[in-house]
Amino acid sequence: MTAADVLAALADFQDPETGRNAVQQQQIRDVEVSGNDVRLTLALTSHSAPLKSETAQEVEKQLRAKLPGIGAVEVRHAEHDRPPLPLGEIGLMAKSVIAVGSGKGGVGKSTIASGIAYGLLRAGCKVGLLDADIYGPSIPHLLGLRGKAELTEQKKIQPHELEGLKVMSIGFMVEPDQPVILRGPMLHGAIHQMLRDTAWGPLDYLIIDMPPGTGDIALSLSQILPLTGAVVVCTPQDVALLDAVKAVAMFRRVNIPVLGMVENMSYFLCPDNGKRYDIFGTGGAKRKAEELKVPFLGEVPINIQIRVNGDEGKIAGNFSNAETAPHFEGVVAALARQLRETMRTNRPLPTLSILK
Repeated sequence: MTAADVLAALADFQDPETGRNAVQQQQIRDVEVSGNDVRLTLALTSHSAPLKSETAQEVEKQLRAKLPGIGAVEVRHAEHDRPPLPLGEIGLMAKSVIAVGSGKGGVGKSTIASGIAYGLLRAGCKVGLLDADIYGPSIPHLLGLRGKAELTEQKKIQPHELEGLKVMSIGFMVEPDQPVILRGPMLHGAIHQMLRDTAWGPLDYLIIDMPPGTGDIALSLSQILPLTGAVVVCTPQDVALLDAVKAVAMFRRVNIPVLGMVENMSYFLCPDNGKRYDIFGTGGAKRKAEELKVPFLGEVPINIQIRVNGDEGKIAGNFSNAETAPHFEGVVAALARQLRETMRTNRPLPTLSILK
């Protein structure tokens, strides 16, 4: 067995970000063969950081399937540099732009949106988080970020940062106790300005926390940017699922692919007796996702510590708590897998259009 044999066995292995041939992209490197043992370097972009371990396991699995008798396989990791290309009329430097929405308020959409953004950051991605919930900007409070936005020397809006997560919100532009009174073109202009004039820098992901319901913002975004897709958050009960169905229909109507659904407040695990209580029912979002042919990305339970972390602006606590961390990490990983499958199946993203 030679290094050439190893590369031949991986000749059809796909890069999870682009779906392109990883060998041709020189992302399989430094192949060393010693007897039947193999060492190689797998170079992935930071966009694929959440799937680094899984992708390494897939490399080993494919080698064992195609090279009978292979011995130990060691996969080392390296970062492959692939800068983002400008998106849309505003030239946003981001690889994936994902809207997180819901059909109604009160389902924990902002908690899930900020959890996805922070989880991607923890995995090693370059992430921005835009609070597009103009009338109820809760992201600054959830992340413990305060203070007015300032301008850079280039006259761009300097986003607030949390451990490298770049955050922009209308909440950084108005006093905390002042309402935001905008509609129509003014609303569109506010979203356009925060996207265009914020010094985001190059991003792997821009997560957009949408306002609840099916209003103007989705249409504005579909006109400004080619969104990669949307995540719909709902709770298990039927009345919430009715609105979630409308949210899915809204995104599809403006040609934003729905990447998946998340069921929040899925159940309550009592800390006193360990008994599970399905306060709002359970599994409703998963069943509805199957009906709508939408991927199900996971569930997040009702948990007192999630509420405490949100009130105290300590989102990191959701990832350090043994009860909550697996749920948030699972949603992030499932979203990354869904993006990978989109590339692997070469499904073209729909062209953007406005409502007719």
